[in-house]
Amino acid sequence: MDLKLLDRMGPGELRSYVEFLLWHYRVIDGFWFLFVQERFDQATAEGINERVWHKAAELAARDFVKRFGVGKGLPGFVQALRYFPWTLIIGYDIEERDDEVIITVPRCAPQVARQARGLPEFACKEMHRGEFANFARVIDEAIRVECLYAPPDPHPPEHFCKWRFTLGRRGSP
Repeated sequence: MDLKLLDRMGPGELRSYVEFLLWHYRVIDGFWFLFVQERFDQATAEGINERVWHKAAELAARDFVKRFGVGKGLPGFVQALRYFPWTLIIGYDIEERDDEVIITVPRCAPQVARQARGLPEFACKEMHRGEFANFARVIDEAIRVECLYAPPDPHPPEHFCKWRFTLGRRGSP
């Protein structure tokens, strides 16, 4: 990678460029899904999306541990999650408690974009289950993921999905 351009940017310009990259990351993800759906079908797009995000989350978590010295347990999970681009893009509500972390998604940009185009929500539950599980496993194998609801599940109008993370015994399912 040639990052010389970044060395010449001031803080404001660098922030603007990061905002552009996050927006562009979301645009590429959205169009990729739509074009796979158009070419094949929604089930195929959802299945490929699951595979992509399961792997991407695992690789991101590994990189965050290496680059930022992320620790273990739920605090380490939250620390790494705050670096994850989708946390910034979507604006996860992250509630930290002593024995659990709750993530709520009040506004899911991909689902909102689909609704605006007259498309139905896509089933993202299994994609996110694998994404979160692989991400969490890299941080600490004892972290357990529980989906409280996510599409295709019914959900309240003020949230698209809600997830619970707890710390189990290491080596337990």
